[in-house]
Amino acid sequence: MELDHFAIAANTLAEATAHVEEALGVPLQPGGEHAVFGTHNRLLGLADGLYLEAIAIDPEATPERQPRWFDLDRFDGAARIANWICRSSDLDGTLAALPVDAGAPVSLTRGDLSWQMAVPKSGILPYDNIFPALIQWQGPHPAPRLTQQGCSLRRLVVSHPEAQALAELLPLDDARVVFEPGPAALRAEIYTPHGLRHLS
Repeated sequence: MELDHFAIAANTLAEATAHVEEALGVPLQPGGEHAVFGTHNRLLGLADGLYLEAIAIDPEATPERQPRWFDLDRFDGAARIANWICRSSDLDGTLAALPVDAGAPVSLTRGDLSWQMAVPKSGILPYDNIFPALIQWQGPHPAPRLTQQGCSLRRLVVSHPEAQALAELLPLDDARVVFEPGPAALRAEIYTPHGLRHLS
């Protein structure tokens, strides 16, 4: 299991985009639409093969499946990091080995990108949505296509009252991912051309 990317959600894509751009001081790139869940996104490439996405429900789309991923049907409040996503080279095997229900694989595409994402039937991930969504890419990865703007992840802080138990469940070895006890939340520390910025 490896850190793949993280997602900033909002009630609209414009809100999610503005939240990231104001926090980091760099523009996001166009993304696209996800027909299955009726969502759309914008992207920012990070160093070391990572990226982030601003995502929201597309008001012009009719989802093919609900509940939507990332628990977007219940989203409310200000734009924020709503989920983090880890990739696996064997999604079925990873899901089978986990002692919690992290969802079932859903086949997805956007343009020439193809992947499977584990999505719970309820749309809600374990540990109050702080458990990572799991992904397996089935072709090219989007990160190399994104223009680098001098941004890199210093730390992704995963906060939860049961942070230690969550950490012990995940076969993830990445010093950038830090688990801390506290309210359920995600926050990122990102080096930018303007210095170290914080995104939550």
